Amino acid sequence: MTMTVTDICRRGARRFGLARRSARLLFGAFVALTAASSSASAWWNEDWQLRKKITIDASATGANITDPIGATSVLVRLHVGNFRFSSAKEDGGDLRFVAGDDKTPLKHHVEKFDFALGEALIWVAVPNVQAGGKTDFWLYYGEKKFGSVADPKGTYDPETLLVYHFNERGAPAVDSSMWGNNSTSVGQAADGAIIGTGLRLDGRAPLALPASSSLALPSAGAFTFSAWVKPAALASNVALYSRRDSAEALVIGLDNGAPFVEVTNGGVVQRSAAGGPIAPNSWRHLAVTAAGGRVVLYVDGAPYSTLDAALPGLKSAATIGGEASADGAAPGGFAGFVGDLDELQISNVARPPGFIKFAAIGQGPDHTKLVSFSVDEETASWLSGYLAVILKSVTFDGWVVIGLLTIMAVISWVVMIDRATYLNRQARANERFMDSFRDIATDLTALDHDDDRISTFGGRISAEQAEAMRPSSLYRIYHIGASEIRHRFAANGGRPTALSGPSIAAIRAALDSGVVKETQKLNQLMVVLTIAISGGPFLGLLGTVVGVMITFAAIATSGDVNVNAIAPGIAAALVATVAGLGVAIPALFGYNYLISRIKDLTSDIHVFVDEFVTKMAESYAEVGETSERRAVGERAR
Repeated sequence: MTMTVTDICRRGARRFGLARRSARLLFGAFVALTAASSSASAWWNEDWQLRKKITIDASATGANITDPIGATSVLVRLHVGNFRFSSAKEDGGDLRFVAGDDKTPLKHHVEKFDFALGEALIWVAVPNVQAGGKTDFWLYYGEKKFGSVADPKGTYDPETLLVYHFNERGAPAVDSSMWGNNSTSVGQAADGAIIGTGLRLDGRAPLALPASSSLALPSAGAFTFSAWVKPAALASNVALYSRRDSAEALVIGLDNGAPFVEVTNGGVVQRSAAGGPIAPNSWRHLAVTAAGGRVVLYVDGAPYSTLDAALPGLKSAATIGGEASADGAAPGGFAGFVGDLDELQISNVARPPGFIKFAAIGQGPDHTKLVSFSVDEETASWLSGYLAVILKSVTFDGWVVIGLLTIMAVISWVVMIDRATYLNRQARANERFMDSFRDIATDLTALDHDDDRISTFGGRISAEQAEAMRPSSLYRIYHIGASEIRHRFAANGGRPTALSGPSIAAIRAALDSGVVKETQKLNQLMVVLTIAISGGPFLGLLGTVVGVMITFAAIATSGDVNVNAIAPGIAAALVATVAGLGVAIPALFGYNYLISRIKDLTSDIHVFVDEFVTKMAESYAEVGETSERRAVGERAR
């Protein structure tokens, strides 16, 4: 098809425009990647050597919380699988939490930090958790010269009136909120609660809360109660939270395991509908919210029942685990709670459903769905960062395999160096020998002595040059041929004589035996490289498989299934495979290079044998054969 100049110009313009747009896209992608890289590499404070990204995943791939959450406190559980306790202060005083922008410090406080056992519970105030999405923040540590900046009062918003972690022993429960509503009685500690230490109730001695003005409940006011409960047995009309002023009351409890809320206004009692019971000896999260004349009861973050009622105004002291009135009158007919209780929180607002579900998941056994940890990042080099994490996680069996591969690598490198040196020396010596051999006219023994020394060829080569030819494989084969010829000359008094066809064949056989020996010398130890090429990856794979098996067995034993428990073990297991490839790849390249050199030298040997036999046949042919050839030539003329 014929194209005009105009068509060519138009096509060129289109191509130029496409190239310009492509360049713009590439430049934009480069700028975005550069910005992302600089953002990821920015550090809030470089005095801290270690940091770890913590991700709150409320999306469908995580906890799947679609209702608004807002500002809340997040429980961060640290253990040896996701945190280097050896790099932190023994009391956790060097911990710092920073928002996802890597600029804004976040308030936090430590409920538990056991350096010896490698366990920690930290509460962090996150200003805005995105529902249905992911929210990141950073944990910095590893700078032991700085002291603690823990701030329990700042971890919770002003609407949070009371927070009990129950980690006290022989002392009243301490309020972690800004209001200081410590309990007025002492409870019994319960070890092994769902979050550290809990409260054990026997049904006879409830825990008394203060009758403070901040805890006063206005008529029709907003209210939120949440706690983890573990009943020891099913019983009827058990009070978990009770507050009573004459004919006004608010009771949260269990009736034969079924949670309920009971509101009394002016002597009129209203109770929420009963649902499925809570099984004994199992931890469940209970929450109650009230606002606008509606009370909602939640179990494990999901709505359980509702009650259309407004809360009464209450100023008396509330009790946990039983019922008592403020004026010392008899209880209202509710039994005391027998079991354990943990993480009690009370607020003067009605928390949204997303907030309640976030607390139930983030504090419960399914917390790994909501909170995940990345690997540690270091201000130091990659070698002392990621590689250090990997090498620290290598198990004993992995080190055994890596040790064997290291030995194999050293041997293969020694063989490659030895063979390369030997082949280079052979090539240089063969080249020098062939330069002298081609100067021989008729006496093929001129370069050889009986004592296996190289002759100076009538003084035309120096003694040093003659000695440099000694390592030559061609010379050694030449020496075999020269010795065979000299042996046949010995019968004629040492003078040259004619060689018969069988004699030449016999000498050729001797030369071939020398070729076989020289070929064996050239290929000596090459089998070590083939073993390294084929055996190294398989040995590394064995170490990886065993390491992965140990990692999953450890996860099955501990029951902690999260990426931070799996990743270090898997990464460490893969080190064995990397080591195997590190043995095989150099050996493969070296083997192919050496084999090509060996083939070249072997070809030179075969060519030399043919050349030697040809010269020998021409120089020492029998006299009869020479006369016959002359006669044939004369008849032809």
